[in-house]
Amino acid sequence: MAGPSPPPPEEEPSSPSLRLRCAVQHYEWGRRGEASLVARLSDANADDHGPDPARPYAELWMGTHPSAPSSLLADGLLRDWLARPPAALGPAVAARWGGDLPFLFKVLSVAKALSIQAHPDKDLAEVLHALRPATYKDGNHKPEMAIAVTEFRVLCGFAGIQELKDVLRTVPEVEDLVGPEDAAKLLSVKEYHGVNEVKSCLRSAFTKLMTASKEAVSEAITKLIFRLNAESKVRTLTEKENLVLSLEKQYPEDVGVLSAFFFNYIKLSPGEALYIGANEPHAYLSGECIECMATSDNVVRAGLTPKYRDVQTLCSMLTYKQVFPEILRGVPVQPYVRRYTPPFDEFEVDCCSLPPGELVVISPVPGPSVYLVMAGEGEIQVDSMPNGEKSKQGDVFFVPAYTEVKFSASGPECMQLYRAGVNSRFFN
Repeated sequence: MAGPSPPPPEEEPSSPSLRLRCAVQHYEWGRRGEASLVARLSDANADDHGPDPARPYAELWMGTHPSAPSSLLADGLLRDWLARPPAALGPAVAARWGGDLPFLFKVLSVAKALSIQAHPDKDLAEVLHALRPATYKDGNHKPEMAIAVTEFRVLCGFAGIQELKDVLRTVPEVEDLVGPEDAAKLLSVKEYHGVNEVKSCLRSAFTKLMTASKEAVSEAITKLIFRLNAESKVRTLTEKENLVLSLEKQYPEDVGVLSAFFFNYIKLSPGEALYIGANEPHAYLSGECIECMATSDNVVRAGLTPKYRDVQTLCSMLTYKQVFPEILRGVPVQPYVRRYTPPFDEFEVDCCSLPPGELVVISPVPGPSVYLVMAGEGEIQVDSMPNGEKSKQGDVFFVPAYTEVKFSASGPECMQLYRAGVNSRFFN
């Protein structure tokens, strides 16, 4: 969590550390009741009688996005407070992103698959927002990174050309929907034909699949499920085939079930992370994660969802790159602290695992930070405050730019913290 630390600006923020009250999103795909990490984190600081066992607790939002803004315990919305003393953001951040946090920090608890989706780049986001502001509420892009807290399963990016050829050879239900002409093109294309030729064949085949009629998709899925259930009695199904069976139970007759064959299927172990750039297809499937992204809620969906689908936009915007995502495991930056650095200016995430009785000093950085206490308990001390204050699981703090922070773990278990901040590379 150490970083460059030029002298602070003359105007100091009025409060060194700010405890936040953060909003929960109850999307239908979230884990329910106490089974949800989001519920347990939000309940740790709630005044009511604990999570509702029947209610999904899908996402905890920590930031200033207007769809679910965080507020200060004593002083209204964080966004309004940031507009008053701009020094809290630091001059470089204020100059680049105005009087607002450039990142949105989240915890996700996923029980069933999220939609097949992609996030538009900045130019497309502005166009979509202007054309359909009710659906696309932001003019901003939404690069993001997910860090697994439990095993976290994801579909992300298109599989390699050889795997896609195997799909067309071994999954007749997909081949039928793609059609003989596009299937033949994809089966015959060679990597030495050039990247653009491969992308063109893939785009055409994927668009054919995603735009097939409801009747054709329903018939194909019925055939596929019948065939896989029969074949499972005489052979071991592949991981992707088992995934498709489980997706069909969650989203019957949904074309997203078939589209899963086109994507990389990834299982992140706890502590592993991946990042997703603009216009890349993905779907979170199950598990719990820390997520950070540029401040935006722009999503273009095309499958595995009851929500609005914009299939033509999704199929036209995708990059059609065939690259297995880079898996990040965090780089040690000081004792007890690992940093996850994606290739985006807006954010980075640090994970601090502090054994009982230990202390970590976080050097001042020239941008704002948001801290989440994920587990354990201890004390936070900010700058020259003579006394620290207690902190426990579920506590969230905003820390202004140029502020030193000390955490000490005092409970019987390890204190685990996550910090979201502006990418250190931005300041270099």
